[in-house]
Amino acid sequence: MSRLLHAQTHAWLKVFTVSARHLSFTRAAEELHVTTGAVSQQIKQLEERLGFRLFRRLPRRLELTDEGKRLAAVVDEAYQAVGLEVKRLRSGVMSGVIRLRSVPAFLSMWLMPRLPRLQARFPDIELHVVAEDSSLSLREGEFDLAIDLNDGHYPGFAITPLMEEVIFPVCAPALMRRRPALSRPEELAWYPLLHDVTAWRGGHPYAEWEHYLHAIEAPPLNVRRGYTFNRHRLALEAAIAGLGVSIARQALLTNELKTGTLIAPFPERIPTGKRYGIVHPSGALDDRRVAAVHDWIVEEARRLGSIDT
Repeated sequence: MSRLLHAQTHAWLKVFTVSARHLSFTRAAEELHVTTGAVSQQIKQLEERLGFRLFRRLPRRLELTDEGKRLAAVVDEAYQAVGLEVKRLRSGVMSGVIRLRSVPAFLSMWLMPRLPRLQARFPDIELHVVAEDSSLSLREGEFDLAIDLNDGHYPGFAITPLMEEVIFPVCAPALMRRRPALSRPEELAWYPLLHDVTAWRGGHPYAEWEHYLHAIEAPPLNVRRGYTFNRHRLALEAAIAGLGVSIARQALLTNELKTGTLIAPFPERIPTGKRYGIVHPSGALDDRRVAAVHDWIVEEARRLGSIDT
């Protein structure tokens, strides 16, 4: 077997693992930027070298043979191991402190659950994290990266957009069982409302509710009542506890809707015109450590399909 491990065989195995992932020579060719015929030929040459078939060529589709499945699992595991080791080797030459500032809701609900993956990739980078509301101005020299929520205009700074904020009402199922039906916005008059008073820079304490109801053209409704909180997470936890109806931010929810902890009584999802973004001083990404953390955050957002470019 050792005689198979030469440069050509490595190339064939790369073609094989891409083809096995797609179960299509055409899609593999697109990813590898070669022709479909070249992929087919290389797979055939690999099969001849190995002495067994890797794919069943069926009309309009491919299937892995039993041997192909076993080889695909081993090769995929090997490539992942190599990739992980390369990341570890790279992380070893990147160490030190990165100062990260973030709006509290994004930090606690979106970023914090993902930080173990950052630590695994760059174990020698230390984050010094500060939670600050959007109402506090960004000052150069106080941070390396800042995740902020605003309209995307930051004079003197560069910004990488992450995602647009989209809002909608949520409440605990038990809350609706104790009160009249909540199927139309005007029926909110029967329910306590919950407010994040620091929703975005320049916004007043009831801005989220007023923005949502205006956007869906709801009948006039007094929303300047109910409980107020200075953190989005607190307003959402109050909703989970059954205190009232809160505004949720789509990007920050995890599994609350899937598990039924919270329900959304109305179908409309309304953009606020604000977006989360990574703000950084000019030239900050010239530092490989800062660039690595920046790119990791972007990668996480893109992996979830939430990236807004």
